Amino acid sequence: MEFFKIRRDIPFMRHALAFNAVSLITFLAAVFFLFSRGLHLSVEFTGGTLMEVAYSQPADLTQARNAIAALGYADVQVQNFGTARDVLIRLPAVKGVSSAQQSEKVLDALKQTDASAELRRTEFVGPQVGDELAADGLKALAFVVVGIVLYLAFRFEWKFAVAAIIANLHDVIIILGFFAFFQWEFSLPVLAAVLAVLGYSVNESVVIFDRIRENFRRFRKMDTVGIIDNAITSTISRTIITHGCTQLMVLSMLLFGGATLHYFALALTIGILFGIYSSVFVAAAIAMWLGIRREDLIKHVKKEGDPDDPNAGAVV
Repeated sequence: MEFFKIRRDIPFMRHALAFNAVSLITFLAAVFFLFSRGLHLSVEFTGGTLMEVAYSQPADLTQARNAIAALGYADVQVQNFGTARDVLIRLPAVKGVSSAQQSEKVLDALKQTDASAELRRTEFVGPQVGDELAADGLKALAFVVVGIVLYLAFRFEWKFAVAAIIANLHDVIIILGFFAFFQWEFSLPVLAAVLAVLGYSVNESVVIFDRIRENFRRFRKMDTVGIIDNAITSTISRTIITHGCTQLMVLSMLLFGGATLHYFALALTIGILFGIYSSVFVAAAIAMWLGIRREDLIKHVKKEGDPDDPNAGAVV
């Protein structure tokens, strides 16, 4: 399906150096903010108090967040779980204040807005649990990266695998850089969004790489730059349809999903935008600079009478 068809190939690779210079500057800035400011980790990673509160009627989450914010808590997660009457609250740890004191103070504030608020459960999540979650998250990221490299190396060629993984890590670091610069809360849902962006970005790269391989078979007299430009140009319509629909869905979560989905949708929004950019201008350009050739993707099959055949011209 195509919305439109471009008759002349757009010379993307002619400007590859300029676009990759922009990518490099953005990447280095993201790394700088990650080291200078660091990530603003949520309760799951730093430890804190977990509360379950039940109401006799559907809870007003906005009202509950405002009541808790009035107590001086800036980073509080308030969300429904199970039913609209059940609310899960995550509070950051405060020095000199016990988990019981925190939960009692918060419950009193909630009862002032709704007298039916009832504490069902409270527990303290220690920082050691957060360390374990962080370690597991890094392991998951490493497994995804290794899996992508092996898949692309098996399906295409190692140069494509290297190009794709550099482009995908470029997307991940930039997402983390945004969260470090603006000090947005980095939680488990955001980590899930980062892993989703990895898979999403590699899908676009695979589409372009597959078209490049197909073009090497079809256009035997075209050089590598022309092959890549044609591959990207011929997939633009598909890119607009796929990423446009996905971005609309993610933006709907960002605008109407509430505080619970806000940072999750924000990470996806940034990742999808940079994923499109990196697949076209980073992955394809790096594959070109690594010297991808027709011979890397299409193996020469010797036929009888081939000059390279040692038996050619033999008389029996």
